[in-house]
Amino acid sequence: MRPRTLDDVVGQDHLLAPNSLLRSALHRHRIPSILFWGPPGTGKSSIAKAILNSFANPSSSSTTYRFVSLSAVMYGVKDVRDAIDEARRSKTKNKRIVLFVDEVHRFNKAQQDSFLPIIEDGSIVFIGATTENPSFHIITPLLSRCTTLVLHALEPNHSAQLLRRAADDSRVGLTPSIGMRPVQPLEPHCNWVRPAPFIWF
Repeated sequence: MRPRTLDDVVGQDHLLAPNSLLRSALHRHRIPSILFWGPPGTGKSSIAKAILNSFANPSSSSTTYRFVSLSAVMYGVKDVRDAIDEARRSKTKNKRIVLFVDEVHRFNKAQQDSFLPIIEDGSIVFIGATTENPSFHIITPLLSRCTTLVLHALEPNHSAQLLRRAADDSRVGLTPSIGMRPVQPLEPHCNWVRPAPFIWF
């Protein structure tokens, strides 16, 4: 049920309005370097992946993008260097790498410094995600090259919308996946069965 495009994202309306930075960038087929900051479960990695699928007509753009994902929890210096080398090779083929780095605050200063040259020369579009305050955990040169977007925790109505979609989505919801009947919401006047009380010994 991960959102395929930005239109599928639930919540974060302040970032996804028609005239927002992300929508305007997609309309121009230009992806800026971004740092997503927000609590866990707010859709940082989902939005990053949905950005690439949201171009209205990718064939009209002379530049193509490829998504590469790293997690600072699982990968080290060698993996960063490999991604950088691949980005530089791809640049010569009129293809740019969108490098998504999850938990980027876990990288040390030297590792964060390694992104600066390839952001500067246009080899990659950098998208980072962090749950920590970037002002204290991300080096200033990297911050200055990215647009920081703040994500908010989902509201209860967002969770309800996601659950309804998981049950009834015509493409990948429960109904087409396992052939079950559409889920019907409980009526307000339903009689609940009170569970048996716990017995403590």
